[in-house]
Amino acid sequence: MSRDNPFYQTPYHPDFENMTPRKAGEAIRKLLTEAEAAIDSLEKNHQPCWESLIVPLHDAQRQLNLTWGLLHHMLSVVNNPQWRTIEDELQPEIVRFSQRVGQSSEFYKGYLAIRAEEFKSLTGVQQRILEKLIRAAEQSGVALDADHKQEFNRIQTELANLSTKFNNNLLDARKAYSMMLTTPAEAEGMPADLRSITAAQARSAGDADDATAAAGPWRVTLDYAVYAPFMKHSRNRAARASLYRANVTLASTGETDNQPLIERILKLKRREAQLLGFKNAAELSLSNKMAGSVNNVYRLFERLENVVAPVAAEDESDLLKFAQANGFNEDHLKPWDISFWSERLREKRYGYSEEQLSAYFKFPRVLQGMFELTERIFAIKITDHTGEVPVWHQDVRFYRVVDIEGAPLACFYLDPYSRPETKRGGAWMNEFRTREKLTEGTVQLPMAVMCCNQSVPIDDKPSLMRMDEVTTLFHEFGHALQHMLTEVNEPLASGINGIEWDAVEIASQFMENWCYDRRTLQSVSEHAETGAQLPDSLFKKIVNSRNHRAAGAMMRQLFLGATDMDLYARYPNPKWRTPDDVKRENAARYHFPIIQDDRFLCSFAHIFGGGYSAGYYSYKWSEVLSADCFAAFEECNMQDTAALRETGLRMRRTIMGMGGGTPPLEVFKAFRGREPDTEALLRHCGLLSSSR
Repeated sequence: MSRDNPFYQTPYHPDFENMTPRKAGEAIRKLLTEAEAAIDSLEKNHQPCWESLIVPLHDAQRQLNLTWGLLHHMLSVVNNPQWRTIEDELQPEIVRFSQRVGQSSEFYKGYLAIRAEEFKSLTGVQQRILEKLIRAAEQSGVALDADHKQEFNRIQTELANLSTKFNNNLLDARKAYSMMLTTPAEAEGMPADLRSITAAQARSAGDADDATAAAGPWRVTLDYAVYAPFMKHSRNRAARASLYRANVTLASTGETDNQPLIERILKLKRREAQLLGFKNAAELSLSNKMAGSVNNVYRLFERLENVVAPVAAEDESDLLKFAQANGFNEDHLKPWDISFWSERLREKRYGYSEEQLSAYFKFPRVLQGMFELTERIFAIKITDHTGEVPVWHQDVRFYRVVDIEGAPLACFYLDPYSRPETKRGGAWMNEFRTREKLTEGTVQLPMAVMCCNQSVPIDDKPSLMRMDEVTTLFHEFGHALQHMLTEVNEPLASGINGIEWDAVEIASQFMENWCYDRRTLQSVSEHAETGAQLPDSLFKKIVNSRNHRAAGAMMRQLFLGATDMDLYARYPNPKWRTPDDVKRENAARYHFPIIQDDRFLCSFAHIFGGGYSAGYYSYKWSEVLSADCFAAFEECNMQDTAALRETGLRMRRTIMGMGGGTPPLEVFKAFRGREPDTEALLRHCGLLSSSR
């Protein structure tokens, strides 16, 4: 194998332009052999101390983990059969290697010896890492007998394959669907930018080489950048119903059917937990999270439901009355009616349209304004260095992050635009490099990647953002900031590493709150035609409409969180014969409308194809803390630059800086000086009596 293989000897800035599936396969096979040899040697020749076991164990796996992460990144952003094939071939070997390390009795005995003999001399960060390593070994099956260990390993391998299959089915099903609208009457209500996007999609798909925004035809897909505005604005009720049905039945039939995968995943996770001595998969999951127990999660749901449910019911009644007063002639709204009439009600109540607002949010200006905000509050500077390093697609941007005095802190890539044929949906942040002190004494700076699915600029028209897309961008950048601004040099606790799953959304959701700060929102705005900044009158309307139907949105999150928790904590039981039964009971409890044909679980990738199984509640758990964090800025004078910077630097040193090296509750108290309080979240959502 060539030593210049970009997957084998990866420079600090990966050589994405020369990455191929074949090179990935060659490199990973070679790296597996080398890592296994290093692990074998370390098992036989180590002293039970930090420097002789923990450090070399991490070093032995560093390049393999980096390369495997890069392969998964390429699968996410340039997905094709060749990348899938190489991942399918190698994943069992990667899982087997992970099991080999996790189930090493020699390493486990070494951890225990370090705890017994060296614990007091370790730093607090190292002590926490050690305890997590011990727990991880135990939950990797290190103490199982030979037969149970073999069964456990088979389960782990199959679960990894099922997760990949679930996501690939979802990508293929979404890619395969489209709905063609051919007349202006069918496209009635579609905003101008949506018409442009869907006409361009018709051209690129070969459906109509001469498609135009004005005359069509228009190719409507399930890409969220198309789906969401279509459901809000299209006056073609039949088309909305068709698109909605396609979305909630995605990946539920034929070769991309995820239904049998769901049942198998749930069964395997139950058995995995039982082998480790837990009653169910949720109990296993919560043993590693801030919430601590399944009952604590259900108590959070109950507290929020008691406050939110009456408000949500009132909002639903108001929406139906409004729709009926404006020509809707049925006695209840169908699921495909809710977004449409909700948007009409918001326009009437607050006096602006989504299309009017999105004209102020050009993607490049929003991005720059977001960077300016971080400079104000965190004393950092972000500069564009696109062209200096290789990228995987021509749209990808590259940025460097320095502190206010110019010292380098980190760097990151941004892949902003939708590519439904090859790039998975949604938005996410991953790490390419973690801050750590290297053996030669230097510090490796962190590197992140942010991926979004913003609409693609067409001709000379910039990509315009809906308000929810603006908040999504801020959300993902919050994750990136926490990874990049870490002050921890231990890689297992640096950045986002080692943070409990239900605390990892604090930084991201904190950043969302700035989208309703006057100075911030005006700084990210620039009208696409006039160049004008968002006027105060429109800003006030946005703030007033922030909590438009917020209760319903929270009920949706409770529905999703409770469904996830019930599937992993209580299913199966006599009243729930199928996962669909769990979903439908929670839909009824939380008044979330679904149709008879609904198969939404088949696209619930968070809990079946990602890391949120028995953890979807984390969004609400973290939101309590993130709202309280933002309240610290509200309590200072935001017009006072010094006070704002002082609060921001305190947050940078704690929430952003302390990574996974300190328990999240201690990190929060270091910033706020007290325990968390739910009041800020309820106030921000307009759900306190004084807010309504």
